[in-house]
Amino acid sequence: MKKISLPVFTFATALAVVLSLPLSAHAQGADLFKAKCAACHGADGTGSAMGKKMGAHDFTTADVQKMSDAELTDVITNGKNKMPKYPTLKPEEVKGLVTYIRSLKK
Repeated sequence: MKKISLPVFTFATALAVVLSLPLSAHAQGADLFKAKCAACHGADGTGSAMGKKMGAHDFTTADVQKMSDAELTDVITNGKNKMPKYPTLKPEEVKGLVTYIRSLKK
């Protein structure tokens, strides 16, 4: 019987792959946040001076953090009140933004 040589995946390799997935979504979300959200919501998510005047939410608050992923996705995609809609964002981009917003909690 011929022996088949398969690539060896170590626990460390598997762990590195798994851990890199959320980081890439987080990194993508951070970049999008800076480009599309920070002007109103502030670089740290607590709201810019302009954003506070317009009623932009502080993403670090319990009220925002308790929103479901579906609710955050809906607001990002469809807008709400003075928040513009972003229907051209790809689903993975919206997911990255939601992941990043979750990282802003107090």
